[in-house]
Amino acid sequence: MRDRGPSRSSDVAPTKGERLDCPEHEPWDNAGMHEFVHPLTGRYASRAMKELFSPATRIGLWRRLWLELMRAERELGVGIPEEAIAQLQTCLDPTEAEMRRASEIERETRHDVMAHIRTLAEVAPAAGGWLHLGATSCFVTDNADLIILRRASRLLIERAAGVIAALAGLAGRHAELACVGHTHFQPAQPTTVGKRACLWLADLLADLERLEVEAEHLLLRGAKGATGTQASFLQLLGSHDRVRELDQRLATAFGFAGSYPITGQTSPRKPEFYLLACLSGLAQSATKFATDVRLLMRLKELDEPTEGTQVGSSAMPYKRNPMRSERICSLARYLITLEPNAAWTAAGQWLERTLDDSANRRLVLPEAFLTADAILLVWQSVASGLQVYPAMIRRNLDEELPFLAMEEILLAAAACGGDRQRLHERLRGLSREAARRIKEHGEPNPLLQMVAADPAFGLSSEDLGRLLEPGRFVGRAPEQVAEFLAGWVEPWLAGHPPAADGERAPEI
Repeated sequence: MRDRGPSRSSDVAPTKGERLDCPEHEPWDNAGMHEFVHPLTGRYASRAMKELFSPATRIGLWRRLWLELMRAERELGVGIPEEAIAQLQTCLDPTEAEMRRASEIERETRHDVMAHIRTLAEVAPAAGGWLHLGATSCFVTDNADLIILRRASRLLIERAAGVIAALAGLAGRHAELACVGHTHFQPAQPTTVGKRACLWLADLLADLERLEVEAEHLLLRGAKGATGTQASFLQLLGSHDRVRELDQRLATAFGFAGSYPITGQTSPRKPEFYLLACLSGLAQSATKFATDVRLLMRLKELDEPTEGTQVGSSAMPYKRNPMRSERICSLARYLITLEPNAAWTAAGQWLERTLDDSANRRLVLPEAFLTADAILLVWQSVASGLQVYPAMIRRNLDEELPFLAMEEILLAAAACGGDRQRLHERLRGLSREAARRIKEHGEPNPLLQMVAADPAFGLSSEDLGRLLEPGRFVGRAPEQVAEFLAGWVEPWLAGHPPAADGERAPEI
């Protein structure tokens, strides 16, 4: 068994044309105290997502693509010896030594794909003469990217299922817990805590449905040749039918429905934009959730989870800052900015190929998925551990409900024989006086006492208390929660079990 050596998932292989003769471009040296480690890989993202975008995974896919190309070409009539395929099958996972050797060759050739072809030929000499037959670099680079992007999208959906489950539990537990609604962050008609959680759920569920569609629409680039015409494969196989069969066999080998029917030298870049648009949507939904949590923490209606030894401020010992929700907003802001980058990459394709997207895509695609992964890890930790404070929620509601219930008070007073227009004017004056006393003197809301003391309304404190039962003001919110969970969320969760890797959000 070949020694693979230690994994270095945080490293990024240098792109073609980059300098490889300076220390910062020694990707396979052991990490030192002064080596830069990207925050996404060193601090935020999960091990599973880091491994997907690691050099070992990427080069391993290149080797599997070469193997399937050779196997299909042999079955379609090319005289590739069985020994070549058998030997290549034993070398699919690159070792540390082989990655170092590829870096050495790349310094000479300034070409990453050729460096790995030569490295593989050294350890699988029987396959060396048949590697990459008829192919161009994008055969391995772009096909591997598409495989990784589909796997990464599926991992995000599994990870997000945990968030959906946590929010659904929150919504179900508090479907009837009335709270102050807010528009413009000003008190508005009451809603329920569960209904508010359903707003978060609906946004995220829409993002995931679109992400799943785009991920499953991905096709393989296949074997298209230097400018997408498949000329080299037509010459090699001698038949249009065999070339079409080659393309389909490659797609089937990697679990795709087929390959893109029309390409230039590269795979189409529009699907990458569509994926990043979905990730931007996810980041937007995450920001909405986390911002709401931050606002509600200030109102003391809920708290995000915290550790017993967590420090909120170096200067103010009492502080309990919404650090996890702030981290969600911070990461999401970065992810949202990556979508236009993918748009410009799709817009900037020259004719059949230009290389000015190479270094850009090596940065943007991994960072987008690593950031989305990091957001979901923190989001699940917050959603699973939210502390809801019904007493504080009721206190805030009681402070605002007399204002919010003025229509109910007006109708009840009119039913007792009062003149609606005169009562409306008196209520307007009383509510303004009550607001003044609250703001200027810090009094508890006196509006109910003022109404009860005014004989024009004919309502006692007991009458007003019955009118102000919170459940009277939330409309169909509890029913909406039950219907949404049963009709939309639970069916989706039944088909999308959460990720089982057990990874937690880093507490830093």
